[in-house]
Amino acid sequence: MTFPIIIFAIALQVFLTIKKVSPFLSLLIVAILTGLLLGMQPAALLVSIEKGVGSTLGGLALIICLGAILGKILEISGAAEQISSTLIKSLGEKNIQWSVLITGFLIGIPLFYSAGFIILVPLVFSIGRRTGLPLLYIVMPMAASLSTTHCFLPPHPGPVVLVNAFHANMGQTLMYGLMIAIPTVIIAGPFLGNLLKGIKTGVPELFGTSKVAAETTLPPVLTSFCIALSPVLLITFSVIANIIFAKENSFRILLSFIGDSTIALLIAVLAAVYFFGLKRKKSMHEIMQWSNEAIAGISVIVLIITSGGVFKQVLIDSGTGAYIASFSSKLDMPPLLFAWVITALLRVTLGSATVAGLTAAGIVAPLVLTGNVSPELMVLAVGAGSVFGSHINDSGFWMYKEFFKLSLKQTLLSWTVMETLISILGLIGVSIIQLFIK
Repeated sequence: MTFPIIIFAIALQVFLTIKKVSPFLSLLIVAILTGLLLGMQPAALLVSIEKGVGSTLGGLALIICLGAILGKILEISGAAEQISSTLIKSLGEKNIQWSVLITGFLIGIPLFYSAGFIILVPLVFSIGRRTGLPLLYIVMPMAASLSTTHCFLPPHPGPVVLVNAFHANMGQTLMYGLMIAIPTVIIAGPFLGNLLKGIKTGVPELFGTSKVAAETTLPPVLTSFCIALSPVLLITFSVIANIIFAKENSFRILLSFIGDSTIALLIAVLAAVYFFGLKRKKSMHEIMQWSNEAIAGISVIVLIITSGGVFKQVLIDSGTGAYIASFSSKLDMPPLLFAWVITALLRVTLGSATVAGLTAAGIVAPLVLTGNVSPELMVLAVGAGSVFGSHINDSGFWMYKEFFKLSLKQTLLSWTVMETLISILGLIGVSIIQLFIK
């Protein structure tokens, strides 16, 4: 009866999502019902719920909150705008797609997709007015870079959730993620943008007359880049130190500490508070208000992630692990492909990439526990599957459609194609890397 119960759980999650029940509540309800149907005693189920909450938040709460604060300070201080305008000026109009792509990468790493999208959309319209270039020619690199960071690159909150769920190594996940993300974003961004530049778009009144802030009000260029990139750089240095130096080496110990995701983000936040706040004559009260707004903005997301962690723990503690592992082998499907397929199906039916990834993590986590698959590649396989086939049940689909005044057909031909392309290329990248790390 295990398999029908899992199918029922997924179907119930889809039904509750269609009925507009909050993912936080729906995932919690599904987790409890699934545990009871799988034969768990109520006392054991309560222990699993508590364990799921603790294990999920223990590895995520600080990272997500610090990432949100960093993103908010970069946005309000003008550092995000400084990064984008500098790249555009440096690379020139001929390379405008690459400027937008790199900007999307830098802004997308600490921010959830919707936040990065809102920050960069005014920039895209400004560039479009200034250059006269087709809007989708500029938009696709931006949208692709934000989606790619969401799939593959910690310390973005999406991959961090999966790293925590599969007990993967953050640094290795980042390294493999970069290997996949760079070619993927080039194909799904500038290349696809060139193919779609003939599609006509509109300009919302909100951005029709907006003016870019005077450059004199923006933070220094070097400071903006250094602080935005510092978490990724610190994590990368930590990985390199672990390869080069012996375990007892003091330099390795130091870099491993400051390269931890939480510490790296904390260092970046403290630097941002000083350079983008205090040094620019902002009061500590005002800076802390920015921080509170950032945390309030992601509180619902944290709760959704927590419910997903409960669902994962219930599936593990109910003894479903061995069954799922055997089910994968019976299908004669490689674990990474199985994880991608499950996540992609959930994405198409549920709409939310975050909920699809969390639900899939609960289902395929037992495959990682068998030790037959790289947990880092499992993170990337699920991440890739979570963006497959975005369509009308995805809020990101409608946000993109309405901002650029596209028809339903145009949105499917651009947004849906881009998301699906990223997903398939991600799966191909994961499969190639697996050949070299066995």
